Amino acid sequence: MFSKTNLISTIVATLWAYFGGFLVWVIIATPLMEGHEGTATGVWKEVPDHLHLVIGCLIFAFAFSTIYSKLAGGFTISSGVQFGLWVGIMLGFGEGIINLGVANFSDLTGTIISGVLSIVFYVIMGALVGLIYNKLSV
Repeated sequence: MFSKTNLISTIVATLWAYFGGFLVWVIIATPLMEGHEGTATGVWKEVPDHLHLVIGCLIFAFAFSTIYSKLAGGFTISSGVQFGLWVGIMLGFGEGIINLGVANFSDLTGTIISGVLSIVFYVIMGALVGLIYNKLSV
């Protein structure tokens, strides 16, 4: 669990989660989500708490890397992409559609946009983790 490969993979995935998250969820998603917001107000902070954001990215990346190391049949970029795809489907569409049913975060179109972006985000994370495991595992 605390192998050199897993720790390096965690660091790379944390960097992607933080900076890639900004790219996907702020730069790309913000204009796409215009007009698809729900009626929930005051949900997002005006200024993110970056300390807790980084800690959350680190925990998520560690769990992602550790679960990948336990479940991947072979350590390849392809297996990482597949793992990321399923995580993206689970979180992007599974959790997204549950939220659509119980909260006013966005409408159906916004949920679909968010689901697709989640898949892209986690596929890239999976590819990075798969690459690290492929290059560093003995």
